[in-house]
Amino acid sequence: MTTKHRVRFSNEQVAAIWTCWRQGDSLASIARTIGTAPPSIYYVLSRHGGISPPQRKRSSLSLSFAEREEISRGLSAGQSLRSIAAQLQRPPSTICREINRHGGRDHYRASRADATAWDNARRPKPCKLACSPLLRRIVAAKLKRHWSPEQIAGWLKRHYPTKEHLWVSHETIYKSLYIQARGVLKKELLKHLRSRPRLRRSRASTSEQRGMIPDMVSIRERPPAIEDRAVPGHWEGDLIEGARSSYIATLVERHSRYVCLVKVNSKTTEEVVTRLIAQAKSLPNSVYQSLTWDRGSELKQHRRFTMATDIKVYFCDPKSPWQRGSNENTNGLLRQYFPKGTDISVYSQADLNRIARELNQRPRKTLNYETPADRFMACVAVIN
Repeated sequence: MTTKHRVRFSNEQVAAIWTCWRQGDSLASIARTIGTAPPSIYYVLSRHGGISPPQRKRSSLSLSFAEREEISRGLSAGQSLRSIAAQLQRPPSTICREINRHGGRDHYRASRADATAWDNARRPKPCKLACSPLLRRIVAAKLKRHWSPEQIAGWLKRHYPTKEHLWVSHETIYKSLYIQARGVLKKELLKHLRSRPRLRRSRASTSEQRGMIPDMVSIRERPPAIEDRAVPGHWEGDLIEGARSSYIATLVERHSRYVCLVKVNSKTTEEVVTRLIAQAKSLPNSVYQSLTWDRGSELKQHRRFTMATDIKVYFCDPKSPWQRGSNENTNGLLRQYFPKGTDISVYSQADLNRIARELNQRPRKTLNYETPADRFMACVAVIN
C-alpha cells in the first residue's frame, strides 16, 4: 500500500496559486501552471475557504532584515550596543531588547531573528461575529431560515438603525462560513445557502476576474472586412500558460496565419501590454491594424496599447474561443514545443523567434500548402 505525501509549496508558489485563483482560473488550470495535481491546489485554497488571505506587510517601525544583519556584524566586531544603535539611528533600548529576545550576544543570528520576529508578529484580529454572541445567534438563526448573507446584512441595518454593533457585512458572514478556522459559524449552516460552492471567491478576490475590462470593444463591432480574411493586417492574440506562472503571448495574422511569439515575465496587464507595444512597433504599420483578444484581464490596459500603436483592439464574447480560431489552432501547434507543465520562462526571446520561424515556414493546408512566411511577405510587398 502506497502512502500519499502532501505536497509542500514554497511561499512563491502559494502566492502564484492565490493570484491565479483571484483571476478566475480553475483548479485544473492552476495545477497545470504550478506543475502539480488539482487536489494539492484544493488543499491550499480550502484552508481559507477559497478566500484569499490578506497580504502581510512589515511595519515601518519594526527592524528590517538589513538592520538585523548590521546588528549581527556589529556583535561579531565587538561593538557596544550604543555604537550599533547610533549606526542604525535606533534607541539603544530597541537594540538591547532585540538581542536579548533572540539568543543574546553569543547566539544572535540575523536570519533566525528575522524569521522568528515575522512569525511572532501574527496577531489575527477577531471578526465582529466572534466578538458578539448576540449577533452570532441572530445571523445563525436567519441562515437556518434560508436567508442569504446579503439579506441578513441589509435586514440588520434596517432593524437596528442605531445599533451599529449589530451590523455586519455579508462578506464577513461568508468568510465566517467558509473559513472554519475562525470557529464562529458552524459549517452545517452552509447547507442553508442557495448556492453552496466548495470554495468561495469573495468580491475582493474577484475584482480582476475575466470580463472586467473597462471600455472594451466587442468583436461584434469589428468591421466585416476583417471577417472574411481578405484584407491582411488583422491579428488574433492570447497567452499560453506554462509551469511556475510562466507565459508567452501568441499573435497570429488572420490572412496569412503568420505567427509571432512574445516573451512576457508575468500575466499582469502592465507587463503584457508593454511587451505587446514593443512587438507591434517592430512591424510595419500597414501589416498591423487590429488585434482581437479573449477576455483575459491581462489586456485591461488595452487603451494604452491603442494610444501607443494606433492599433484597434476587439474582445471576444465570453467563453467563445472559436472567435479566435486561427490563434486557438496555433496554440495547439505550439504545444508540440511547449507541452503542458513546461516551464516556459527558460526560453529566451531568441528561442521563441526560432520556434515561430519554424511554424511560419511550415506549409499549411488552409493556405493551399503555401507557408505563412511566404504569404505574409507577399502581403508586405503588395502593401508597401
